Amino acid sequence: MDKKKIIAVILIVAVVSPVIFIYFEEETVEVNKKPVVEIVYPRDGATVSKIVTISGSASDPDGDDNLLRVEIRINGEWNSVEGNTKWSYEWKTYDLDDDIYTVNVRSWDGADYSEIEEIKIRIQNPEVIESDSHKWAIFMAASNFPEDNESKLGNGALNLAEKMAAYFIEDLGYPTDNIIILFDDGWIRGDNGYGEPFETLQQRKHRYDITYGGATKGTVVSSLEYVVDESNKFEDSEVFVWIASHGCGDDSKKLFGGKILDRSAIFLWDDTMSDADFGGILVSLKSDKTCVIVDACYSGGFADKTIFNLPEFFLLKSNIPNSGRVVMTGASKFRLGYASTIEGPLFSQLWFNGIESGDADGFKPSIFDMGRPTKLKMFKDGKVSVEEAFYYAKYILRTDKALKDFSKMEPQINDQYPRSGPFGSKKGMILGE
Repeated sequence: MDKKKIIAVILIVAVVSPVIFIYFEEETVEVNKKPVVEIVYPRDGATVSKIVTISGSASDPDGDDNLLRVEIRINGEWNSVEGNTKWSYEWKTYDLDDDIYTVNVRSWDGADYSEIEEIKIRIQNPEVIESDSHKWAIFMAASNFPEDNESKLGNGALNLAEKMAAYFIEDLGYPTDNIIILFDDGWIRGDNGYGEPFETLQQRKHRYDITYGGATKGTVVSSLEYVVDESNKFEDSEVFVWIASHGCGDDSKKLFGGKILDRSAIFLWDDTMSDADFGGILVSLKSDKTCVIVDACYSGGFADKTIFNLPEFFLLKSNIPNSGRVVMTGASKFRLGYASTIEGPLFSQLWFNGIESGDADGFKPSIFDMGRPTKLKMFKDGKVSVEEAFYYAKYILRTDKALKDFSKMEPQINDQYPRSGPFGSKKGMILGE
């Protein structure tokens, strides 16, 4: 081959090879695969009411790290939900008309949307309550903040809430339809709260048909407002509210917890709620038989108390205590509270045990409302009031050697049942009557 032919071949290869390279380069570019999404709960055609936790799963064939978000649409515009590979959306239906609603869900990986998953569910909120069932109970607990394993409280508060709810239904005559339990973000986590979320509260098999949801600010507020509105329709309504959570304070300030000129407040899953916020919701509650328990560190301000049952500074009053109400806290405004990760907050355990067992019958206040038993039968009537259970819990905290490390919690009480005034609270509140 002469030199001219060799040069010609080299030129042809030099011109063609980039084309070949580009051709093969284009052939090896991967095509993005659409993500997928599934609705696990509720099932298509289900009938639901009040709080509905719509939940499911999503994945991306190209890698779940590429899955950016999941969106939901309920007869309107698209909204982002909580989570992605495991996701949930809390739909509060209190004010919606009974009807069939279409729910659409899709996921997005930054390039493509998944196919739309669709279900239809029927909202059917009860309008009529039996005349002898004018009792409402709401249990709220935020325990397992995902960003801080050190301060997690486990599932103990949920366990105690369900135990109390069962007692309220079976022994106190509360209708299941009037009981609400709000816990964390609405998900159950493995390893007693320390593990990953694996199912929502509503997905579980339930012993009773009660309402479950997350202890998020929006759900807590709407649920309380619902109970206020519904109970206000009846003159003989009875309302019980229980909150267990972390309280806002500074445990490095041993004497007062940094709360002298600050309000008591508790943590919800996604926000905080001060005693004034709570009082603002309850201001329109008309029920003249209401019991409120807030079991958290530095929570005394919810009862308008500081320590040793001394009153709160008037500019910091919560307005939760009112005529016809008994308000209790698991700790004073200046002290820590304590909880078991299995059985729930300590004060509430003792208070509920005093009522359930009947052991609190006849307990009375003493100096600084410390609590004392009585051996005189005339002070025992076979029933336990919420106040007797309070003094029982304080007495056990002070005298049980096994609880000596927790004796400084100093639970507080503001008793204005059946009416306010120095002589208005001589009659104890018996729940369920």
